[in-house]
Amino acid sequence: MRHVSILRLSLAALVLAVLAGGSPIAHSSPAPAKRKSAGPAAASAAGSKPTIVLVHGAFADALGWQRLIPILQRDGYDVIAVEIPLASLAGDVVTTKRLVDAIKGPVVLVGHSYGGGVITGAAAGSSNVKALVYLAAFAPEGGEPLGAFGEKYPVDLNSALQPDSAGFLYVDRARFRELFCADLPVTDAKVAAATQKPVHNSVFGASVPVAAWKTIPSWYLVSQDDHAINPDLERFYAKRMNAKTSEVKASHVAFISHPDVVAKLIEQAAAGAAK
Repeated sequence: MRHVSILRLSLAALVLAVLAGGSPIAHSSPAPAKRKSAGPAAASAAGSKPTIVLVHGAFADALGWQRLIPILQRDGYDVIAVEIPLASLAGDVVTTKRLVDAIKGPVVLVGHSYGGGVITGAAAGSSNVKALVYLAAFAPEGGEPLGAFGEKYPVDLNSALQPDSAGFLYVDRARFRELFCADLPVTDAKVAAATQKPVHNSVFGASVPVAAWKTIPSWYLVSQDDHAINPDLERFYAKRMNAKTSEVKASHVAFISHPDVVAKLIEQAAAGAAK
């Protein structure tokens, strides 16, 4: 039966407009194991694999992970995708932290795009988050606004943002594929553009008090063909946090266009967390 994906993509670099005014790599993966039941408290502290928690970015919801989740589940991981409101950075951090704190056992926390800022705050002080994975994502320092480097690392997104009367931002649907998912089929990109979830413009002037990557081992995947976050900004974040860094020739949404590559990186982080 033909599978028709409904993809809602995340959007990180919309901050740039608000504030300014390769072949896929391969990683080794653990051997497949029998899948455990899902749920916030399902992972056992005695289990050999951590729970994978996925945090989407702006203009997205948890359904955007639908191509990645089955791969991780096949390989024996419990996976939970957080649904964040996108109304404030502080609120999204609280939502994510509440779920992470409810899990019994180790966690690998994964953030895409704006979701990188969320996991940076949500994992701070956590005793069960053992690894952080950033996918073409913001990775702010404590007290540093998410949009701090918008002018230094410009992107094509700047002219495509459309605010509404309440301060929530949308992306011009006609340019959605061009800017975020040029390596996806046209039909999928049109669905993603039509179903985009707006984000409040205040999140990109906000910051988190403490950066979790200073005390938790981190991995970073740079998207070389990204037009939503400048790839050089992604490299800057990765170098600053001393992350284990890989690159993939992909658009902003490598977790959709190259889910096997992203799964291997996450599993590499999970293996490191288990040591």
